[in-house]
Amino acid sequence: MAAEGDAILRARGRTLTAFREDDEYQWKGPFYFIQGADPQFGLMKAWAVGDTNSGDDEWGEEIKLAEQAVQAINKLNPKPKFFVLCGDLIHGMPGTQWRKDQEQDLKNVLKNTDQDIPLVFVSGNHDIGNTPTRETIDNYCKNWGDDYFSFWVGGVFFLVLNSQLYFDSSKCPELKQAQDVWLNEQLAVAEKHKCKHIIVFQHIPLFLRKPDEDHDYFNLEKSVRQEIMEKFHKAGIKAVFSGHYHRNAGGFYRGLEMVVSSAIGCQLGEDPHGLRVVVVTDEKIVHRYYSLNELSSQGIEKELLHMLAKQN
Repeated sequence: MAAEGDAILRARGRTLTAFREDDEYQWKGPFYFIQGADPQFGLMKAWAVGDTNSGDDEWGEEIKLAEQAVQAINKLNPKPKFFVLCGDLIHGMPGTQWRKDQEQDLKNVLKNTDQDIPLVFVSGNHDIGNTPTRETIDNYCKNWGDDYFSFWVGGVFFLVLNSQLYFDSSKCPELKQAQDVWLNEQLAVAEKHKCKHIIVFQHIPLFLRKPDEDHDYFNLEKSVRQEIMEKFHKAGIKAVFSGHYHRNAGGFYRGLEMVVSSAIGCQLGEDPHGLRVVVVTDEKIVHRYYSLNELSSQGIEKELLHMLAKQN
């Protein structure tokens, strides 16, 4: 099982061991990555029976969907630089009955991802709890790697954040403070290196459609949100990619794009099970959500492939 561990536990020491930092500071031309969210093994059954607390005792449908996602990604040519999963890897909350089995089944699917496509994991509320503790976060880190970290790919700086610390850090305020200090340090590093773009991954969206929308379960509280949005804007962050909503959504705040991607697993709206293809060019970040069926059968559309072919 060592190989599986190596593929899963890439986020260590607040960075991603899949990429050598010194090789990745420089812009080398356009590339793309795949974003997925909420495979959430167990939610489809729980949602269908109306028991989201303990109705997650079956996840065969999610296994098939995750397998389809991995197979679609493995067929892509050229290969994506990485595959990021933006949280809610499984449905079982910390301490619940089916959690360990759900995690193992997801790992069994993900270990079939092409070894040249690194996996990047983001912690969601079901992974560490709605009100996380040091213990729930430590358990996540043992299973999936660090809960927040940064990495460079081709002159672009990526930040993975633990958004649950912004949602409710009442049981671990010192951990939120540590992430805040770390984030400020990382943004200073990005400024020093004059990176091409800065992109953020987190589970909970800052907002779903409008920066000033009311707070609810699916976004961050308004004062917290405003502080983060302003910090991100000042740092020149171009885009934040998230999940959590199980529907596609998004909007803008002063040039910062908030991209909310629907789920690989259970859909709570009208979107298909899918993945987002994100192309990074010299000037911009272009993305499109594909259904798993579409990506499997047709691959990436010509327009995006042309962007990748243009050397800057």
